[in-house]
Amino acid sequence: MAMSLRVVVPPHPLIGHWLAMLRHQETPSALYATAMQELGRWLTYEALRDWLPHRQERIPTEHGEVEATVVEAGIPLLALPILPAGLELWQGGRQVLPDAALCLDGVPDDIAANTGVILFVDQVSHGEGVLKALQQLQHQGVDGRRIRLITALCASPGLKLLGEAMPDLTLHTACIDESLTQEGGIVPGIGDPVQRLRFRSAGRD
Repeated sequence: MAMSLRVVVPPHPLIGHWLAMLRHQETPSALYATAMQELGRWLTYEALRDWLPHRQERIPTEHGEVEATVVEAGIPLLALPILPAGLELWQGGRQVLPDAALCLDGVPDDIAANTGVILFVDQVSHGEGVLKALQQLQHQGVDGRRIRLITALCASPGLKLLGEAMPDLTLHTACIDESLTQEGGIVPGIGDPVQRLRFRSAGRD
Protein backbone atom coordinates (compact mmCIF):
# COMPACT_ATOMS: atom_id res chain seq x y z
CA MET A 1 0.00 0.00 0.00
CA ALA A 2 1.35 3.45 -0.93
CA MET A 3 2.22 5.74 1.96
CA SER A 4 0.83 9.26 2.21
CA LEU A 5 1.46 12.22 4.48
CA ARG A 6 -0.81 12.07 7.55
CA VAL A 7 -2.08 15.49 8.63
CA VAL A 8 -4.00 15.68 11.91
CA VAL A 9 -6.14 18.74 12.73
CA PRO A 10 -7.57 18.05 16.20
CA PRO A 11 -11.17 19.33 16.55
CA HIS A 12 -10.62 20.84 20.00
CA PRO A 13 -12.22 24.20 20.88
CA LEU A 14 -9.14 25.34 22.81
CA ILE A 15 -6.99 24.75 19.74
CA GLY A 16 -9.46 26.77 17.69
CA HIS A 17 -9.46 29.55 20.30
CA TRP A 18 -5.69 29.94 20.41
CA LEU A 19 -5.50 29.83 16.63
CA ALA A 20 -7.99 32.72 16.56
CA MET A 21 -5.68 34.67 18.87
CA LEU A 22 -2.82 34.13 16.41
CA ARG A 23 -4.96 35.15 13.43
CA HIS A 24 -6.33 38.36 14.98
CA GLN A 25 -4.28 41.28 13.69
CA GLU A 26 -4.70 43.23 16.94
CA THR A 27 -3.42 40.50 19.26
CA PRO A 28 -0.50 42.01 21.24
CA SER A 29 2.91 40.36 21.16
CA ALA A 30 2.70 38.90 24.68
CA LEU A 31 -0.69 37.27 24.01
CA TYR A 32 0.52 36.08 20.61
CA ALA A 33 3.40 34.30 22.36
CA THR A 34 0.98 32.75 24.86
CA ALA A 35 -1.23 31.54 22.01
CA MET A 36 1.74 29.94 20.27
CA GLN A 37 2.76 28.21 23.51
CA GLU A 38 -0.76 26.95 24.16
CA LEU A 39 -0.99 25.52 20.65
CA GLY A 40 2.37 23.86 21.22
CA ARG A 41 1.03 22.27 24.39
CA TRP A 42 -2.28 21.02 22.98
CA LEU A 43 -0.89 19.85 19.63
CA THR A 44 1.94 17.99 21.35
CA TYR A 45 -0.56 16.34 23.68
CA GLU A 46 -2.58 15.18 20.67
CA ALA A 47 0.53 14.04 18.80
CA LEU A 48 1.58 11.81 21.70
CA ARG A 49 -1.80 10.11 21.95
CA ASP A 50 -0.97 7.20 19.64
CA TRP A 51 2.80 7.63 19.38
CA LEU A 52 4.35 7.83 22.85
CA PRO A 53 5.91 4.42 23.64
CA HIS A 54 4.16 2.77 26.57
CA ARG A 55 3.42 -0.62 28.07
CA GLN A 56 0.94 -2.32 30.37
CA GLU A 57 2.19 -3.70 33.66
CA ARG A 58 0.90 -4.71 37.05
CA ILE A 59 1.61 -2.21 39.83
CA PRO A 60 0.98 -2.48 43.59
CA THR A 61 -1.61 -0.30 45.32
CA GLU A 62 -2.82 -0.15 48.91
CA HIS A 63 -5.55 -2.61 47.94
CA GLY A 64 -3.69 -5.04 45.73
CA GLU A 65 -2.30 -5.00 42.21
CA VAL A 66 -3.86 -3.26 39.23
CA GLU A 67 -3.14 -3.11 35.51
CA ALA A 68 -1.57 0.25 34.61
CA THR A 69 -0.23 2.13 31.59
CA VAL A 70 3.41 3.16 31.99
CA VAL A 71 5.42 5.33 29.59
CA GLU A 72 8.59 3.65 28.35
CA ALA A 73 11.36 5.63 30.04
CA GLY A 74 14.08 3.83 28.09
CA ILE A 75 13.05 5.29 24.71
CA PRO A 76 14.53 8.80 24.31
CA LEU A 77 12.70 11.77 22.82
CA LEU A 78 14.41 14.71 21.15
CA ALA A 79 12.75 18.11 20.66
CA LEU A 80 13.95 20.16 17.67
CA PRO A 81 12.40 23.64 17.44
CA ILE A 82 13.08 25.53 14.20
CA LEU A 83 14.34 28.88 15.47
CA PRO A 84 13.37 31.45 16.30
CA ALA A 85 9.57 31.21 16.44
CA GLY A 86 9.41 27.42 16.75
CA LEU A 87 10.82 27.86 20.23
CA GLU A 88 7.49 29.30 21.40
CA LEU A 89 5.70 26.11 20.35
CA TRP A 90 8.30 24.11 22.28
CA GLN A 91 7.73 26.23 25.40
CA GLY A 92 4.20 24.84 25.41
CA GLY A 93 5.16 21.35 24.27
CA ARG A 94 7.70 20.94 27.06
CA GLN A 95 4.83 20.88 29.57
CA VAL A 96 3.83 17.44 28.28
CA LEU A 97 7.40 16.38 27.37
CA PRO A 98 9.36 17.20 30.54
CA ASP A 99 11.96 14.49 29.93
CA ALA A 100 12.65 15.21 26.26
CA ALA A 101 16.14 16.36 25.31
CA LEU A 102 16.28 19.74 23.60
CA CYS A 103 18.51 20.68 20.68
CA LEU A 104 18.71 24.35 19.67
CA ASP A 105 21.58 23.99 17.18
CA GLY A 106 19.69 22.32 14.36
CA VAL A 107 19.78 18.61 13.59
CA PRO A 108 22.52 16.91 15.65
CA ASP A 109 25.10 14.63 14.06
CA ASP A 110 24.37 11.69 16.34
CA ILE A 111 20.80 10.51 16.98
CA ALA A 112 20.32 7.14 18.68
CA ALA A 113 18.55 4.52 16.60
CA ASN A 114 15.48 4.37 18.86
CA THR A 115 15.05 8.13 19.42
CA GLY A 116 11.72 9.76 18.64
CA VAL A 117 12.02 13.29 17.23
CA ILE A 118 9.48 16.09 17.69
CA LEU A 119 9.98 18.95 15.26
CA PHE A 120 8.43 22.30 16.25
CA VAL A 121 7.81 24.69 13.33
CA ASP A 122 5.81 27.89 13.82
CA GLN A 123 4.14 27.54 10.39
CA VAL A 124 4.65 25.68 7.14
CA SER A 125 4.06 27.87 4.10
CA HIS A 126 5.96 26.70 1.01
CA GLY A 127 7.67 24.03 3.14
CA GLU A 128 11.23 24.37 1.86
CA GLY A 129 12.78 25.32 5.19
CA VAL A 130 11.21 22.49 7.17
CA LEU A 131 11.93 20.04 4.35
CA LYS A 132 15.64 20.81 4.72
CA ALA A 133 15.48 19.85 8.40
CA LEU A 134 13.55 16.67 7.59
CA GLN A 135 16.11 15.70 4.95
CA GLN A 136 18.90 16.22 7.49
CA LEU A 137 17.06 13.88 9.85
CA GLN A 138 16.74 11.33 7.05
CA HIS A 139 20.49 11.60 6.50
CA GLN A 140 20.91 10.65 10.18
CA GLY A 141 18.75 7.57 9.61
CA VAL A 142 15.56 9.01 11.12
CA ASP A 143 12.59 8.18 8.89
CA GLY A 144 9.15 9.78 9.05
CA ARG A 145 7.73 7.13 11.35
CA ARG A 146 10.06 8.33 14.13
CA ILE A 147 9.11 11.99 13.65
CA ARG A 148 6.16 14.08 14.74
CA LEU A 149 5.92 17.57 13.27
CA ILE A 150 4.08 20.18 15.36
CA THR A 151 3.07 23.41 13.63
CA ALA A 152 0.54 26.10 14.41
CA LEU A 153 -0.56 26.47 10.80
CA CYS A 154 0.27 25.12 7.36
CA ALA A 155 -0.62 25.83 3.75
CA SER A 156 -1.56 23.35 1.08
CA PRO A 157 1.52 24.04 -1.11
CA GLY A 158 3.83 23.21 1.78
CA LEU A 159 1.91 20.04 2.60
CA LYS A 160 2.17 18.94 -1.02
CA LEU A 161 5.95 19.38 -0.96
CA LEU A 162 6.35 17.50 2.33
CA GLY A 163 4.03 14.72 1.25
CA GLU A 164 5.99 14.09 -1.92
CA ALA A 165 9.33 14.07 -0.08
CA MET A 166 8.37 12.24 3.15
CA PRO A 167 5.12 10.30 2.70
CA ASP A 168 5.55 8.43 5.99
CA LEU A 169 5.49 11.67 8.05
CA THR A 170 2.74 12.60 10.54
CA LEU A 171 2.03 16.30 11.09
CA HIS A 172 -0.20 17.92 13.73
CA THR A 173 -1.52 21.42 13.10
CA ALA A 174 -4.32 23.75 14.16
CA CYS A 175 -5.51 24.43 10.60
CA ILE A 176 -4.74 24.14 6.90
CA ASP A 177 -5.00 27.28 4.76
CA GLU A 178 -5.20 26.85 1.02
CA SER A 179 -3.03 29.52 -0.56
CA LEU A 180 0.04 31.76 -0.34
CA THR A 181 0.70 35.35 -1.28
CA GLN A 182 3.30 36.11 -3.94
CA GLU A 183 5.75 36.77 -1.10
CA GLY A 184 5.08 33.32 0.41
CA GLY A 185 2.82 34.32 3.30
CA ILE A 186 -0.11 32.07 4.22
CA VAL A 187 -3.64 33.35 3.44
CA PRO A 188 -5.44 34.19 5.70
CA GLY A 189 -2.59 33.02 7.95
CA ILE A 190 -1.34 34.19 11.33
CA GLY A 191 0.91 37.00 10.15
CA ASP A 192 4.69 36.76 10.36
CA PRO A 193 5.45 35.13 13.76
CA VAL A 194 8.98 36.53 13.80
CA GLN A 195 7.67 40.09 13.50
CA ARG A 196 4.67 39.60 15.75
CA LEU A 197 6.83 38.06 18.47
CA ARG A 198 9.29 40.94 17.97
CA PHE A 199 12.31 38.80 17.25
CA ARG A 200 15.24 40.66 15.73
CA SER A 201 15.90 38.30 12.80
CA ALA A 202 13.50 36.95 10.21
CA GLY A 203 13.12 33.64 8.38
CA ARG A 204 10.36 31.68 6.77
CA ASP A 205 9.64 27.98 6.60
